[in-house]
Amino acid sequence: MPKLLVIDDSPFIYKSVSKALKDSEFEIVGHARNGLEGLKLIEEQHPDIVTLDVTMPVMDGIETAKHIFEKNKNFKVLMLSAMGDETLLNTAKEIGIKHFIQKPFKDEVLLKKLRLLTLL
Repeated sequence: MPKLLVIDDSPFIYKSVSKALKDSEFEIVGHARNGLEGLKLIEEQHPDIVTLDVTMPVMDGIETAKHIFEKNKNFKVLMLSAMGDETLLNTAKEIGIKHFIQKPFKDEVLLKKLRLLTLL
């Protein structure tokens, strides 16, 4: 069962991801409200995939992804963002994020993207 960590400061998004993954093959192993908490939980829980928000307090998603990829350039990160800003997306791609979903998302879109990530 693939393990997923949600890094997002929004309780609503955590609930949305949890709802989408209910009765699926994915297990949510934690929820961090900022990148710093997320990095700690990655070390503790060893998730297979991380969903990552862009805009968060303490440490944003771009900075968090940089730290993740410094340790493992092949780590599977799915960026969830309400922002469709091209500059932001280009920055995310430059640091190694290859998979994105815009918020709000449909359950089936999230599941499809996560299933794709497990195959890579």
